[in-house]
Amino acid sequence: MSVAKKDYKRITTKSLIEMKSNGEKISMLTAYDYTMAKIVDTAGVDVILVGDSASNVMAGHETTLPITLDQMIYHASSVVRAVERALVVVDLPFGSYQSDPKEALRSSIRIMKESGGHAVKLEGGKEIKESIKKILHAGIPVMGHLGLTPQSIYKFGTYSVRAKEEEEAEKLIEDAQMLEKIGCFGVVLEKIPADLAKKVADSISIPVIGIGAGGGVDGQVLVIHDMLGMNNEFSPRFLRRYLNLYEQMTQAIGQYATDVKSSDFPNSSEQY
Repeated sequence: MSVAKKDYKRITTKSLIEMKSNGEKISMLTAYDYTMAKIVDTAGVDVILVGDSASNVMAGHETTLPITLDQMIYHASSVVRAVERALVVVDLPFGSYQSDPKEALRSSIRIMKESGGHAVKLEGGKEIKESIKKILHAGIPVMGHLGLTPQSIYKFGTYSVRAKEEEEAEKLIEDAQMLEKIGCFGVVLEKIPADLAKKVADSISIPVIGIGAGGGVDGQVLVIHDMLGMNNEFSPRFLRRYLNLYEQMTQAIGQYATDVKSSDFPNSSEQY
């Protein structure tokens, strides 16, 4: 049954929970700079994730681990200045929250104060429960992240699908329910079986956003460089490319270089 879409002038954590209860799917994309965030927000995306994936797509690192808290704040503040409607969620980078709940709170406060972001996202379940609780008690909204957690890539040793075995699947369900119970407003499920993701989404009242987790969840998130085809080296099954900007931009830039060398640019109408 289709549900009438409510016109939200500003997306909040309350809006997202309401969208889930009304059966309206939630759209989420990454952005890391002012110009891209302006486009994403104007297009009507509900949530903008300032992801630690900036470590990969903006800085060229192999993993998300090298990006620092200062760098995340820089990217987040650039995004926030562009946004009028979307909820801006900012990843806490590796090393800024795992070892000490007090450190997790200090990191979160810096993000909220210095970037103006609206919420933070942390990877993990019960092992970081105390850090999440500390942040929540300070009044900072938290989104969880379960399944494939890229900050733990060296522990996993692979980017393959998680929670295929019963023991890990049961832990994931328990962690998701725990995140809801302690007060998180939503959770990202990355690269897990679709049936399991739907089971999780049906078992909790907070929104479940999937990436490689099938269509039975409450919304979807992709890295914008991937869905626009700017990154032609990344082709997982879950990715739908809506453009092929790598090819289009390469052609356009190549044409520009050719025009400059041939003195075709600028022409008489392009000068003062």
